[in-house]
Amino acid sequence: MLFKNINADEIKWGESGLIPGIVQDFYTGRVLMLAYVNRESLAFMQEKGETCFWSRSRNELWHKGATSGDVQKIMCMALDCDNDTLLIQAEQMGKGACHTGSYSCFGDEEESAFYSFEYDYETIKNRAVNPQPDSYTNYLMKKGLDKICKKIGEEATEVVIAAKNKDTAELTAEIADLSYHILVLMHECGVTPREITEEIVKRNRSLQKKHKPKG
Repeated sequence: MLFKNINADEIKWGESGLIPGIVQDFYTGRVLMLAYVNRESLAFMQEKGETCFWSRSRNELWHKGATSGDVQKIMCMALDCDNDTLLIQAEQMGKGACHTGSYSCFGDEEESAFYSFEYDYETIKNRAVNPQPDSYTNYLMKKGLDKICKKIGEEATEVVIAAKNKDTAELTAEIADLSYHILVLMHECGVTPREITEEIVKRNRSLQKKHKPKG
């Protein structure tokens, strides 16, 4: 677990002893759901490392995914500036967060203004399974690793040129092109965005330990 324990006495609990808890996908940043937290559910989360809420309809603790298997492993937790809302960043397991079967309680990805590198990667994966005759992604996949690597070299050079020209609009476009080609390369080589994120998290954790004040 990455998160630090939160002092329950610092929280501004509402009249009913509850605060909203927003659950966000740790890897993509997508908002998954909103539920309510009390002292008991907070203590459970800090002990077990999985999300737990207070069900207002059943008037009892609700360990998310305890029966369905769609548990949420907590990576980070933080209070907002007013100490009355909890942000929970979690690794979503199973089918997703919503009881309807959707990954998010806020609708399917196609129905929301949601974007992440993982979403783009899934689109690339879909092209591999369902090729389209006019798809540039399928063209690159057909040409193979050498062609993909060549394109990455070209796009990286164009990023450097745009940066040297101090053209932010061009630089933005070129970085987007480079990012796309890197995702195609990742798919070709069997590397996922989640693995990249996990490596970055591991490095950050190592740095935090390295620079942690002694005593």
